[in-house]
Amino acid sequence: PRLAEPLRRLRLGTVIMLVLFLVVAGRLVTLQLTDARAYARQGLADRLAHEVLFAPRGAIYDRDHNVLAQSVQARYVFADPTKIKAKDVQPTANALRELLGVPTSELVPKLSRKLRANGSQDMFEYLARGVDIATGDAVVARNLPGIGVGRDEVRTEPGNDLAANLIGFTGYDGSGRAGLEAGYDKLLAGQDGSHTFEVGNSAGDLVQIPGGYDEAKAARPGSSLELTINRDLQYEVQYILAQKMSKANATFAAAVAIDVHTGEVLAQASYPTYNAANARDSTPAQRVDAASQAVVEPGSIHKVITLGTALQTGLLGANSTVQVCPSVRIAGQNFPDTHPQRCGTRMTLPGILAYSSDVATITVAKHLPPQTLYDYQRAFGLGSPTGEGVPGEAAGLVQPPRNWSGTSPGSIPIGLGVSVTPVQMAAVYAAIANDGVYVPPRLVKATISPDGTEHPAVAVPSRRVLSSQNAAILRQDLEAVVTVPNATGPAAAIPGYRVAGKTGTGLYVKNGRYAPGEVASFIGMAPADAPRFVIAVVAYTPAGSGGKVAAPAFQQMMQFALRLYHVPPTGTKPPTFAITR
Repeated sequence: PRLAEPLRRLRLGTVIMLVLFLVVAGRLVTLQLTDARAYARQGLADRLAHEVLFAPRGAIYDRDHNVLAQSVQARYVFADPTKIKAKDVQPTANALRELLGVPTSELVPKLSRKLRANGSQDMFEYLARGVDIATGDAVVARNLPGIGVGRDEVRTEPGNDLAANLIGFTGYDGSGRAGLEAGYDKLLAGQDGSHTFEVGNSAGDLVQIPGGYDEAKAARPGSSLELTINRDLQYEVQYILAQKMSKANATFAAAVAIDVHTGEVLAQASYPTYNAANARDSTPAQRVDAASQAVVEPGSIHKVITLGTALQTGLLGANSTVQVCPSVRIAGQNFPDTHPQRCGTRMTLPGILAYSSDVATITVAKHLPPQTLYDYQRAFGLGSPTGEGVPGEAAGLVQPPRNWSGTSPGSIPIGLGVSVTPVQMAAVYAAIANDGVYVPPRLVKATISPDGTEHPAVAVPSRRVLSSQNAAILRQDLEAVVTVPNATGPAAAIPGYRVAGKTGTGLYVKNGRYAPGEVASFIGMAPADAPRFVIAVVAYTPAGSGGKVAAPAFQQMMQFALRLYHVPPTGTKPPTFAITR
């Protein structure tokens, strides 16, 4: 056989080694000169840890800076089932049951390994949210495999159900879900920050590297809200409303107290209500703010708009009378009076209000152009949200004359075929109390920046609806409702004070049809000759007039408000009213 040639093999091996060295050298050059920074960045990225710096949510205060809702730091406990061995599931559940108070029957499925709907492994399960810091620390101390603790925030409402329908509540993620919490969510929430830092592995644990990469973006706390409501008055109004309406078997009810000069809502209560600190156990019906979201037919409390329009247009004067009969017929429909008078009787304005005469009100409206009445309804704020601040506020509905039916000239002047919210009607009476100037009601007094700077809410322009003289005529004549024998509202009288107001009995429309029952209401002001407050009470009950259902509640609420704000009696007495002439 032919002998091998060592020299050729050496040369071939040398060539191969040179090629390998050139490839390696070229790769080193590439790494050092062209890709070094990219690989360094990648390496750094693999060593970086990121954590969220939570922004505390702003608080909600009453007008005297009493806390209505605030956020406190808490912890959440979670599990990574992929890090928990099957034999450790039950012992881990037993240990956490003692710490979290969660039954093992709920914990075991969350701790066990499983696949998600998309086929991936389940690597995260919440075990508890909003636990206190001490409990979170106790969980950490147990050092249970697969169990972790994170920073959480829990919203607290010290008053529980106090103003709950106004304030609303937040979800697990801290965002507002209802009420002012939802309406002002962006302002209250603030902006989370971040902390990014370099970590290394020490004894199996990731720890921050001293002197390594460290960058932080500070969280920006949320701003706070200062409301116009008074906590003490809110509590009392809410308590009285619940007490009275539960006895009346009301389906829902609302009460609104307004400072007549500023339009500030001092109290706004709903029935039923709920515990905002445990909102998940409530029903949608309990969470409705009935004052701004429930829409009803006002009934006779609407008559002040008809009579005010007649006064303002010159159709009526302070001493005018209206000739009536026991009933009046419009387009084939009969409208009778609850206090029928003989045909030819002439009723005064105080008499029309005291006896809540449908016949007289409709007779007056016959001489008013429908467009004029509609214009004054709109001027008094009907048909549009008041903008007081509650999200989801209803606009109600007033029909322009082109949509009137044959019976509308009879029904609309007395508050039927009209849809309103309680807060809209409270604002109507506040305008009469405020010398005829309509001031839009408002719930937010100011916003407060994280540094404590207060920013007063922008004032909404007011508008004159009635002259001061005509507003004064209405205020005085409304006293007849409370003082005249056999009038509809004597239950609203407050010893030592002059009270003016109006009862109403309307209807409730549900799914396009009139529902069984009645909407009873009373809206009044005190002191009548120098009004400070207007309080409206509206309730949907199986049966009952405004004088029997709403007026007694108004009386107790107004009495408390006058005492709370140290409003003295004026010392004057109401006039003696003539009902007929």
